[in-house]
Amino acid sequence: MKNKSFQNYMRIFHRYLGFFLAGIMAVYAFSGVILIFRDTDFLKTEKIVEKNLKPNLNTTELGSALKIRNFKTDKEENNIVYFNKGTYNLETGDVKYTSKELPFVIKKFIDLHKATSKSPLYFLNIFFGVSLLFFVISSLLMFKPKNKIFKEGIYIGIVGIVFTIIILFI
Repeated sequence: MKNKSFQNYMRIFHRYLGFFLAGIMAVYAFSGVILIFRDTDFLKTEKIVEKNLKPNLNTTELGSALKIRNFKTDKEENNIVYFNKGTYNLETGDVKYTSKELPFVIKKFIDLHKATSKSPLYFLNIFFGVSLLFFVISSLLMFKPKNKIFKEGIYIGIVGIVFTIIILFI
């Protein structure tokens, strides 16, 4: 049995980790494309929400309690505050408004991108990020530095970095 070179071991590990990460990348790609349209109503469905909050909240408190960005009231009549998505009764604290939400499964996929250190998903994000960094390094280590493919790979990688930086600042 012949001794395998370091480059061969890199190829093997790179290959099997790549197969494993292909599934994770598919989910990230899907949810990433969906996230591009987060400022639209794409795939969202309307849902009527009814809550009871503390009575006599001011506009700022009401917006915070409802977690609605850029919350603004339209008018106030007969102790009812009207806002673009619903109403709030100042006396009873009853709120009724419409919300547009993504389906449950898609929302869970999108949570991958929004995971913070308080979410259990952050372990997956760290693993995925470190694995992608490994891919960058191992793709270079699969070839001997004097090899033509190695040199071309370095140039193409530099073009990828420059392209990304240019796109970031456009």
